[in-house]
Amino acid sequence: MFTGIIEETGAVERVKKGAGAIELTVRVAITGRGLKIGDSLAVNGCCLTVAGIKSRGARKVVRFDMLQETWRRTNFKNVKAGSLVNLERPLTPSARLGGHFVTGHIDATGVIRKWEQVGQDRLLEVAASVDVMRYIVQKGSIAIDGISLTVAVVRKKSFDVWVIPHTFKVTALQERSVGDAVNLETDLLGKYVEKFVGRNLTAKNA
Repeated sequence: MFTGIIEETGAVERVKKGAGAIELTVRVAITGRGLKIGDSLAVNGCCLTVAGIKSRGARKVVRFDMLQETWRRTNFKNVKAGSLVNLERPLTPSARLGGHFVTGHIDATGVIRKWEQVGQDRLLEVAASVDVMRYIVQKGSIAIDGISLTVAVVRKKSFDVWVIPHTFKVTALQERSVGDAVNLETDLLGKYVEKFVGRNLTAKNA
């Protein structure tokens, strides 16, 4: 479980496609402290398992083995050597929940439709599929590339969020442009509410 509060950005060192898994290696600093093989790390909002670690000065190079399903659902297929990725370690019982509950299970990718500066802040519009939009509500939470953000405007096929200067500066959003794909994870609570309500309605109509 994560919070959507990004701890740092890491730089992709290599993406290597194999017959089975896809190997992703990322240079990390803060999030590498105490990291062990088998631990989880959210990379662009996707919960990945650490498969290998190598020390390189003050930084570490961490290897992840991704399934084809992960590759298909995320924007990792668009990253390359040098690309920045958002990193967050799992939530601990004693930690503050500064964002919202983020599982690290990506629903789908969205496409940036508008990305412009307005005053000191930035307005980000993301187009998403119907399956994703059904869970997005105004003033609700959405994880974009693992970043916990608040939905400002909801349309039929897209939604807006505002990004403050700090978030822009410390995340991989600084590399994003119109047309880029971003990982989306909708609010887990909304999914459970829909399932429970639907189940109750089905039972009543049975």
